[in-house]
Amino acid sequence: MPDFIAALFASALFCLAFLALNALTRLALQAHLAPDGLMEGGFVQYGGALMVAGAAYRRAVRSGSRLAGE
Repeated sequence: MPDFIAALFASALFCLAFLALNALTRLALQAHLAPDGLMEGGFVQYGGALMVAGAAYRRAVRSGSRLAGE
């Protein structure tokens, strides 16, 4: 997979993961399952979304280079 497509896919996945983590945080706060220090748009959401996007980018680039070598 070309790097541009992999980066585009990873950035779209980052946005979707961030929205999903924010929604889960909001539900957890409303259900009183999360501590008050956990907030929407915080470090946990950005960090989690960045980990998901980074893993997707590495997987896309790795599988693309493996296919190019065959």
